[in-house]
Amino acid sequence: MAKYLVIVESPAKVKTIKKFLGKNYEVEASNGHVRDLPKSQLGIDVEHGYEPKYITIRGKGDILANLRKAVKKADKVYLATDPDREGEAISWHLSKALKLEGKNVYRISFNEITKNAVKTSLKQAREIDMNLVDAQQARRMLDRMVGYRISPLLWIKVKRGLSAGRVQSVALRIICDREEEINAFIPKEYWTLDAQLSIPGEKKQLIAKFYGDENGKIEIGSREELDEILKNLEREEYQVLEVKRGSRTKKAPLPFTTSTLQQEAAKRLNFSTQKTMRLAQQLYEGVDIKGQGTVGIITYLRTDSVRVSEEADAAARDYIRSSYGEKYAAKAAQNNKGGANVQDAHEAIRPSDITRIPAIIKESLSRDQFRLYQLIWNRFTASRMCSAEYETTSVKIKAGEYRFHVSASKIAFEGFLSVYTSDDEEKPENNVLLKAIDTDTELNLKLLEEKQHFTQPPAHFTEASLVKALEELGIGRPSTYAPTITTLLGRRYITKENKNLYVTELGEVVNSIMTEAFPAIVDQKFTANMESLLDKVAEGSIGWKAVVSNFYPDLEDAVQIAEKELEKVKIEDEVTDVICDLCGRNMVIKYGPHGRFLACPGLPDCRNTKPYLEKIGVECPKCGKEIVMKKTKKGRKYYGCEANPDCDFMSWQKPSKEKCPECGGYMVEKGNKLVCADNQCGFVKERQKQ
Repeated sequence: MAKYLVIVESPAKVKTIKKFLGKNYEVEASNGHVRDLPKSQLGIDVEHGYEPKYITIRGKGDILANLRKAVKKADKVYLATDPDREGEAISWHLSKALKLEGKNVYRISFNEITKNAVKTSLKQAREIDMNLVDAQQARRMLDRMVGYRISPLLWIKVKRGLSAGRVQSVALRIICDREEEINAFIPKEYWTLDAQLSIPGEKKQLIAKFYGDENGKIEIGSREELDEILKNLEREEYQVLEVKRGSRTKKAPLPFTTSTLQQEAAKRLNFSTQKTMRLAQQLYEGVDIKGQGTVGIITYLRTDSVRVSEEADAAARDYIRSSYGEKYAAKAAQNNKGGANVQDAHEAIRPSDITRIPAIIKESLSRDQFRLYQLIWNRFTASRMCSAEYETTSVKIKAGEYRFHVSASKIAFEGFLSVYTSDDEEKPENNVLLKAIDTDTELNLKLLEEKQHFTQPPAHFTEASLVKALEELGIGRPSTYAPTITTLLGRRYITKENKNLYVTELGEVVNSIMTEAFPAIVDQKFTANMESLLDKVAEGSIGWKAVVSNFYPDLEDAVQIAEKELEKVKIEDEVTDVICDLCGRNMVIKYGPHGRFLACPGLPDCRNTKPYLEKIGVECPKCGKEIVMKKTKKGRKYYGCEANPDCDFMSWQKPSKEKCPECGGYMVEKGNKLVCADNQCGFVKERQKQ
């Protein structure tokens, strides 16, 4: 009969951990949280000390009944939930739900599910850390307050079961702000000039880039400026002015945190944040490896630390020395660069055993599991290796008063690059030619290649770049990035096309309401400050009730003000001149998951609906018919001709009635400017306020 009971979160961990412990141990799973705030009400007594009201989660009754039976048989109970605030809170909820007060109950945690880590954790058993529990309680209550007090206002305004969230709404605002920045961006013209130079005896040509003159760098902003430079260069000779040879190093990357893993998996493997976390969870909880059984092959996946245990660090260096050579192993571990927002004493994400090489266990993993594990293994191994070393050559070329530059670098020592390369490695196009060049080298001009360019707007957010932005701003924590993006996509506030994230019409409406009525909630600094307060709760320097009690009254005041104002602007169904094909009634505008649509007001007798094509009062520049606002299948807004598919006109920016005075083409609105749609023309003017 088992004397000891170990309770974990996930059933997948049960099999892995059970094989590490003897017959005296029974391992059971809670399947995550067992208690939570009720769905039907706020669940927080705001008038009596902000006490939360917890109830058993629906469907967890049988699980708790089985756990209670197991508890009765056990002499000791070990709560082995995840090693973070959420896991600490689940252990506390389990102790309350199973009535473990007064019994031999211990909290254990391990950063990796290996035999050594699990057995060591039993020797280091402790009490539940109530500071971590309180930090998680405070987070849960703040999120509940925002969601349950603001969401009903969105239902009034937009007429759907929409939602607001403490982190979610800030993330939406960040995306909306970027969209506005892109829409207001006006491209500027610039030119580049390359000189193709031949060296006697060499087949390949040297490509030198125009830099400026003897006084410094010159930006070529127009065709006229370029023509002036070309005119002055007509009879000039090209001479090598200076040759500099040197070296530089490129540091090995830090091992992965949750954020950097999500970013790299998105860039290299094209994984969504949700997919990355799902696969990493599988690798952490345990996979069946031939000859080894079920074993966790990476460390805990929710972390913002790059710390590595001494044992893992030493094992990695030993492996590198034996596999690559002494000179490849770094002498000392890299330190974390920042650390201001690092929340727990976690390790970085790394393989649980460095000798478990990806190629050896490939057959035991699914294709995507293997690709993610290989990425983690390569990054961690590289982080313990020496910097890469480059030989560099930089050449300045004189052409009269003007200067051209050419540079190249060559790898002298691969170091970590033998394991982990990045996409930005330089192409060695000039390496061979620059090797023997000196100030006496003869240069002959073959061709001057000119190119026109236009500055590009800021890039749309991808999942990877949004995670990076949230982390840099201190918004959310490792466990919140993936759920936040998933919620925004699920609510159809944003849409994803070719990796890029775009705001939908629905997202614009929700963000507009939140920015107007609840500026503090969607303020980046306010949200980041709230995260730092939760960190202080976890450290024990601030009480959780102080955080909650300071937050709620201001929220409640904002909600009450917004309720009064929103009642005045409550949207009624807008009657249109579009006649229902089925019953002859005038159709009305309604809001749906994808934004506005036309519906017959004759429900339930008539259920006819149509897409809503809003006319903007501008003629199509191709055929003269009306331009209407449309939406892609995923909800992204654009402007097209009502005669589509006969007319293929479309524009992402809103066309204007005004014609371009320079070329006669159509113009588009970009923020407070009107810009010619033809970049080659480039006409810009201030837009008159409506």
